[in-house]
Amino acid sequence: MSTAPRLTALDATHRSLGATMTDFAGWDMPLRYASERDEHNAVRTRAGLFDLSHMGEITVTGPEAAAFLSYALVGNIATVGNGRARYTMIVQEDGGIVDDLIVYRLGETDYMVVANAGNAQIVLDALTERVGGFDAEVRDDRDAYALLAVQGPESPAIMKAVTDADLDGLKYYAGLPGTVAGVPALIARTGYTGEDGFELFVAPEHAEQLWRALTEAGTPHGLIPCGLSCRDTLRLEAGMPLYGHELTTALTPFDAGLGRVVKFEKEGDFVGREALTAAAERAETAPPRKLVGLIAEGRRVPRAGFPVVADGKVIGEVTSGAPSPTLGKPIAMAYVDAAFAAPGTGGVGVDIRGTHEPYEVVALPFYKRQK
Repeated sequence: MSTAPRLTALDATHRSLGATMTDFAGWDMPLRYASERDEHNAVRTRAGLFDLSHMGEITVTGPEAAAFLSYALVGNIATVGNGRARYTMIVQEDGGIVDDLIVYRLGETDYMVVANAGNAQIVLDALTERVGGFDAEVRDDRDAYALLAVQGPESPAIMKAVTDADLDGLKYYAGLPGTVAGVPALIARTGYTGEDGFELFVAPEHAEQLWRALTEAGTPHGLIPCGLSCRDTLRLEAGMPLYGHELTTALTPFDAGLGRVVKFEKEGDFVGREALTAAAERAETAPPRKLVGLIAEGRRVPRAGFPVVADGKVIGEVTSGAPSPTLGKPIAMAYVDAAFAAPGTGGVGVDIRGTHEPYEVVALPFYKRQK
């Protein structure tokens, strides 16, 4: 029996703007409004406005909230300062990645965990299962929030036109409560595009009012609405992993080159500690395949799952690929054997429907914004 996709509070707005809609992780979401390339370039050079209300917000509260999250996740949540945010992961007992997350500390004993849309229920179930024995409560707050994002170099100027919150004092990976265009919001300086920007958590009934105000304030700065398609090419250029592509339950954080998020030094046990200790040791002695960037010499675009080849042998697999509007060439992220992972390694290609297209191995990210 098929289930109709969920609609965000901005669904009518997207349709009035002529958005091409798509089912994404059980949500009806805007894929693009007009040109993916124009939307991508707007975020790189000016600003873009996104509806990200499909993301999953889970609130954790209580005297032992920090201790619980440090047990349930691989990071040391006890060291997250009030008003700050941290990128972390939740793993299985065997170390396989369940999801990558951002945890916001909202108060002394209050935290918000933001999960990817497709994994939100899985993460909620895992946290609910792991909270036993801790003086903490896990609450599903997915229906309590709409999430809008303003991303791009003009985003601070646009935000300053609609809020008197201290944006200059708001660091990257921090959040503060404030009012934006008359709407109460959690203002977070986070994003998934490689640009400066803000993510705004608001009550769903305020989403349309906020979208209109941001559009009005942003129009003189070149802001345009942006869909999921350009969000994907933006994060790919910025070398940011996407769950189901660069991150899966078959990989540990060490396999994904993100072992730094695992904090063995924190107090007490945590889920996956034993398996991750072994994975860290394996990574030292026998490096797993490494995540690298690939830039095409030709015009053919690699896609997830395409084999990476060298000397007639398969040496890896593409995890994400797309044309890069910024570089003007097709790019990809891929896991390749360690012997072929050094930037500049020659003789590497991608098998695109039987033809070995030449690619250059480069360090990630492909694009880094000028500070």
